[in-house]
Amino acid sequence: MTVQPGRRLKTYIMILIMVTVTPLGDIFLRKGMAEIGAMASWAPADVFHFFFRAFTSPLIWLGIALQLAFFIAYLLVLSWADYSFVQPVSTAIAYPLIALLGRFVLHESVTPLRWVGVVVICLGVFLVGRTQVKTTEDAI
Repeated sequence: MTVQPGRRLKTYIMILIMVTVTPLGDIFLRKGMAEIGAMASWAPADVFHFFFRAFTSPLIWLGIALQLAFFIAYLLVLSWADYSFVQPVSTAIAYPLIALLGRFVLHESVTPLRWVGVVVICLGVFLVGRTQVKTTEDAI
């Protein structure tokens, strides 16, 4: 199967969008949930109050919108590129960004062992990325 240059560029652009919006969506969801706090108990009134606060939070809705953007991009890229290429590359390339956002935006501690894990994952992505990308013939 021959890969048209335009299709390869579309694949990489969509993967870039996916890699960008999903960690940002996660950050907004995390910040929204940090504002809301933990559920006090499993009593029906507390559960209702918790979900009411969650679904009226602008940060939660922004996180949901970004996750929806990821899902739409994911559907599109899967319609023209191999799953065995898209899935590892799209998820693993995001790991360094996730670690950096966790460290500098959420002020979380990212241990050296976690950084080693990120590097190992990135090396695996590099290997996967060196394989031939196939796309469907009828993709737009």
